[in-house]
Amino acid sequence: MRDELEQSEYKKMVALKDTLIELHKKKVVKINHSVMELVSAKHLIQRGFEVEIEHSLDKVSCDVYATKGYGSVIVEVETGFVPPENAVDPLSYLNARIASKITRYSGFANKFILATPPYYIMLIPSVLTRPPRFRTDEEITSIKELCDLYYTSPPVSLEEIRNARLHSLFTVDVDSVSVTEWDVNEYMGKTSLWAV
Repeated sequence: MRDELEQSEYKKMVALKDTLIELHKKKVVKINHSVMELVSAKHLIQRGFEVEIEHSLDKVSCDVYATKGYGSVIVEVETGFVPPENAVDPLSYLNARIASKITRYSGFANKFILATPPYYIMLIPSVLTRPPRFRTDEEITSIKELCDLYYTSPPVSLEEIRNARLHSLFTVDVDSVSVTEWDVNEYMGKTSLWAV
């Protein structure tokens, strides 16, 4: 990254790296996830954003929080990891995980982005790819039931689901230290797997 960054940008990246190293020592973060956070942070820093990693929000913390002027962006990294206890229901678990991330975090920023490696196709519930005004009560209830199977501390609310927005997606190529930003519909059109 060093050769691609201005000196001031590089100093910001070193500070973020040091934060992640300390969190890793405390066993708060995992290295593959952290590397994707850093590559996403680099992408935003190069676009003039001030960036924090593992930023605290109301009862949760987000992976990357960035501000520029009056605007804010949250990036949540999703690697597709399925814990051993969900080995027999990985699709349901991942559907709920993505739905939960969109509903929990999107209300805290002007723009919400999911980041994933290029080799993982996220299972994004189709109802959450549409603007909120096009969601039915039945669809909102269905997402709530799905999230409640796995995430109850804190549970997502019907209001959070009703207003949740996914603005775009990052594919994070760690090998080339690069990010490709996708429009939600473009990403969904490129994938063959669909969620709820």
